[in-house]
Amino acid sequence: MNVRLASYQPDIALNLGSMIRLSTCFAIPIDVIEPCGFPFSVKALRRSAMDYADLADITRHNSWDSYLSDKPDGRIILMTTEGATPLWDFQFQENDTILMGRESAGVPPEVHNRADAAIIIPMPGGGRSLNVAMSAGIAAGEALRQLG
Repeated sequence: MNVRLASYQPDIALNLGSMIRLSTCFAIPIDVIEPCGFPFSVKALRRSAMDYADLADITRHNSWDSYLSDKPDGRIILMTTEGATPLWDFQFQENDTILMGRESAGVPPEVHNRADAAIIIPMPGGGRSLNVAMSAGIAAGEALRQLG
């Protein structure tokens, strides 16, 4: 199965480390779109990624434009609190990239507008948002479930 995870300008090393760990455990490549809000290094990620950073399929991009010029074929599926489609109603396809925004600000309009779909995780309990790494896990799990 060919699904990717991407993190747009992550602010918090612990969250990116958790997403790297997720990508390793589920065999999902991860793209890190810089700049990060912290120095990107295995040392900065060690607490949350543990030794998984050495095993992960990580591709670093120094900007959004660099990511777009390098990205593999497939749709960009943005996970956002401003999403139009509930996750449970969305149909993932092979080669989709699940894009996670910054913890502090999500993604800017030009990134949002470039996405092929804007997906929201329904939260009937009334919360405003979930942790970005937790959201990535929920979305990746659903994509993998659908694609079998």
